[in-house]
Amino acid sequence: MILAILSFLVFAWFIAGYLGMSQNLRGASVFITLASILGALFLIPETNSFSIIMGGWAPWATISFIFCVTFFFRLFVSSLRNKSNEDYPDEVQEADEFSNHELERYSRHILLKELGGLGQRRIKDSSVLIIGAGGLGAPVIQYLAASGVGTIGIIDHDKVSLSNLQRQVIYPTKQVGEQKVFSAVDAIYRLNNNVNVRPYNRRLNSEIAEEIFSEYDVVVDGTDNFETRYISNSAAVITKKHLVSGALSQWEGQVSVFAPHKGGPCYACVFPSPPKDGLAVTCSEGGVFSPLPGVIGSVMAVETLKILSHSGNTLLGQMFIYDGLKGESRKIKINLNKKCPICSI
Repeated sequence: MILAILSFLVFAWFIAGYLGMSQNLRGASVFITLASILGALFLIPETNSFSIIMGGWAPWATISFIFCVTFFFRLFVSSLRNKSNEDYPDEVQEADEFSNHELERYSRHILLKELGGLGQRRIKDSSVLIIGAGGLGAPVIQYLAASGVGTIGIIDHDKVSLSNLQRQVIYPTKQVGEQKVFSAVDAIYRLNNNVNVRPYNRRLNSEIAEEIFSEYDVVVDGTDNFETRYISNSAAVITKKHLVSGALSQWEGQVSVFAPHKGGPCYACVFPSPPKDGLAVTCSEGGVFSPLPGVIGSVMAVETLKILSHSGNTLLGQMFIYDGLKGESRKIKINLNKKCPICSI
């Protein structure tokens, strides 16, 4: 009889769970049942037929004791878990709050122990401004959109030209002559329509830079001219934003993260003044190997996502240099200039 009743209680437990009853409610029901049986056995004589059939009060007292210890231990653990959740920021509690679509789309990120659900949630809640939608901007745009960055701003005043298509892979031939920022918006929505995109169809200048930068978490500089780079650097220093900067020419490219507010150098610490005319060859003058922007832009996307998700070590205080012709890469240390006119003020 004992085995039959216990089997029934186990069966009822799983059926109630299948029907949606909570564990606490099911536990309370089992507790009431056991308490009723044990109470009845205490009140009636041991010679009573019911008591004999049930096996006496001793085995039921043991069963009730084991159940109570288990049940209240689970309640204790649950209360500790709830207390722990209260001590964490909201972003930790909401780290795994994704739709089924998002869970599958970003599953390979969530599986990474260094990133996980919390890191992906940070990426989703973040915003990135990309300066320049050209060779470097194109792969950055692709990977940030694919990774689920919540808001992506793109600022560029240029139009898509036929010579861009050899390396700026987000633009199809039919979009030649269109404004890059709007073509980039189309590319993002084709890839991930959950991303909020803000296009700025204009050239970045010192009058608007600080105001725009203040609206974003990270700024990515993929421009090909030094005037814009220095404007971006100054605005990033003032607004205390990480500046992920990349540059390339012919077969070689470089990437670094500038953030004086985090103890690293700014762009002007390393390059206090632009090179003299003729020393820096542009893509239109010297050419560029078509996959090179993809390599360098991908590294820029890696650094940006690590900053957003608080994962790994960034290139802050370092410069990554890649030589595509020789198939070589290296990192060099770059230091904060205590006399820098931009970030030491």
